Amino acid sequence: MNKDFFKRGISEIIDQKSFKDKLKSSKKLRIKYGVDPTRPDIHLGHAVAMRKLKELQNDGHTIIFLIGDYTAKIGDPSGRNFARPVLSDEEIKQNALTYFDQAGKILDITKAEIKYNSEWFSKLHFADVLQLMGKFSVAQIIERDDFAKRLKSGTNLGMHEILYPLMQAYDSIVLKADIEFGGTDQKFNMLAARELQKKSGQIPQDIVIVDLLVGLDGKIKMSKSADNYISITETADSMFGKVMSIPDSLILEYFDLATNLSETEINKLKEELKSGANPRDLKLKLASEIVTLYHTKKEATEAEKNFIKRFSKKELPKNIPEIVIPEKNCELLKLVILADETLSKSDARRVIEQSGVKIDGTKITDPAAEIGIKKGLVVQIGKLKIYKVK
Repeated sequence: MNKDFFKRGISEIIDQKSFKDKLKSSKKLRIKYGVDPTRPDIHLGHAVAMRKLKELQNDGHTIIFLIGDYTAKIGDPSGRNFARPVLSDEEIKQNALTYFDQAGKILDITKAEIKYNSEWFSKLHFADVLQLMGKFSVAQIIERDDFAKRLKSGTNLGMHEILYPLMQAYDSIVLKADIEFGGTDQKFNMLAARELQKKSGQIPQDIVIVDLLVGLDGKIKMSKSADNYISITETADSMFGKVMSIPDSLILEYFDLATNLSETEINKLKEELKSGANPRDLKLKLASEIVTLYHTKKEATEAEKNFIKRFSKKELPKNIPEIVIPEKNCELLKLVILADETLSKSDARRVIEQSGVKIDGTKITDPAAEIGIKKGLVVQIGKLKIYKVK
């Protein structure tokens, strides 16, 4: 195991002595890591934990990659001040389809256990749910910080959301987890699992709480629902460009949590920043390191060249994604939404009005402007998204 394992990326371990004793024993540990398929992407925030898990997998321990297709029906309320929108079964299924390939970029999937929690939750009867709920008091659940804040502010808190920590805890019972990995926002849920295991006669799992990677906005954790994330399956060019867009204040944090550079190398970069080094030069190195992890060194080098051409020489990148617009004339607001399906109508309007949209290199700020559609028309949305009409 890497000597930096306990130093980097780990916020807290409960119980650390127990965890270290388990690692020293000859037992092959069952280590749980769960992801709810609320979106089809695994991102760099998930990778903080998964790269730690890879080290443990290399030591022969069993990684249980749990796809929360049933808990996704609720949506994890951790750190949220409002209820998540309820996803349909079809949306959840589609989102989960590519998770195997994505996880395989970091873990050896052939040696991991892949589980869906619908395997057990779909078989529970209501009497089983009542028995599970009886293991916890209302006071225990609503003392949770984000629940308490919502109740105090008068924000709606659904009964289904209160069940989420119990469901995540029950996953650990079924899987007989020795260890669970999760972000700092998952601490309550993972502690609930320890409590339920004790009450069910199992040895309580130790929990490894990893640091949360801040998203592209520089404000909140990287999150699919906040759309401030970098997917590990994005193209090299897209990944490179997004890393270059992070605030300068996050450079060292990203080197620490999202790359394999040693602590000595990162400290050297820290000193360079203090001495007045151009943050852009460090971000070029950061982007290259991250792209190399999920693609190749050659692709990272090419992505850097493309980035410099695009932003320093104002050239368009190669292989621009193509879109089909079936109309001869199209209102700009509609065109932007058709080009980038991740944008809501209000988001698209805001980007346009803030001068974030160019049509064939010309900024247009009127959402109602009529655009003549022709083959090869280039639509630029923000700094990173470029599309060409097919």
